Amino acid sequence: MNNLSVNQILSAEFTLYESNPVIKNSGASPIVADPSLLTPDKSPDGLWHIFFHTTFGVWHASSADGIKFGKSEKICPRAMRPDINCVDGKNLLYYEHTRPLLFNALNIAGLAKWNSEIYVTESEDLVNWSEPEAVITHTREYEKSERGVSISNPFLLKEGDEYRLYYSCGLTFIKDCGFCEPTYISLARSKSPIGGFVSEEKPIISPDPAGRYTNLCSGCLKVCKVSDGFIGIQNGIYSLDGESRSAIMLLTSRDGISFEFAKMLLEPDPAITWMAQYVYASHLVKYGDELRLYFNARNRADMLRGRECIGFARAKI
Repeated sequence: MNNLSVNQILSAEFTLYESNPVIKNSGASPIVADPSLLTPDKSPDGLWHIFFHTTFGVWHASSADGIKFGKSEKICPRAMRPDINCVDGKNLLYYEHTRPLLFNALNIAGLAKWNSEIYVTESEDLVNWSEPEAVITHTREYEKSERGVSISNPFLLKEGDEYRLYYSCGLTFIKDCGFCEPTYISLARSKSPIGGFVSEEKPIISPDPAGRYTNLCSGCLKVCKVSDGFIGIQNGIYSLDGESRSAIMLLTSRDGISFEFAKMLLEPDPAITWMAQYVYASHLVKYGDELRLYFNARNRADMLRGRECIGFARAKI
């Protein structure tokens, strides 16, 4: 993405892939969510690799074209919201490490506190993975709410000689969903990608009660360095006509810390059943002359009846 400018990204016109979704929920999990990808030029075998989470952990699948994915395999239990990176020949998988499934269910019922941190595991071949280790733990008061501690949605970016790990934190209860979404977005910095991260004293993005797309909470943020600055892809959570929604926005920044809204990328569409009420966490990748924005979407708010799938939109550059 370094060879593209902010204006090139702003000018890109994304269209939904006509056969979405590319990964559907199945079996006992009502969701497949939070896609993170390695493109063929960055993978060890020249294939596309996608990581995502279900109710039961983080999973991995591969594809020759980034559209038709093969059978998925579970990488980590007690895991959500993965972020895959290739750093110095090693594949680093960051994710939100949670308490066991029973505690997560008790938290939704209001009978237990949420408690999550960000972990990392390493692999050279995307098959064999190291023992996971914690990289961001609870150190700031804003990461905590009355419902517990949430540190989630990791996204790694190297800037100069430092590594930035952007993450979501805090918990805001969304009434019509019956579960929480992340309140704030912050970042931690380190000279190493696998330890020593120090979180900012204050969040870099907070909810805006007057904001069109962030009046409930901040959701998550993915950041890319471009030739003349930074872009951010954020899905805010907002209220519209008494119901919650999520949409994906394009932000711009000079320093990768202070962001401004630039344009809307994707909004929910009642005419498209699988993305009728929410479009959520996404990952923007460049391959050849194409940008692809992979994302997950939810058809309805209700915790028991809602279903989430993964699709993508693409733009020529």
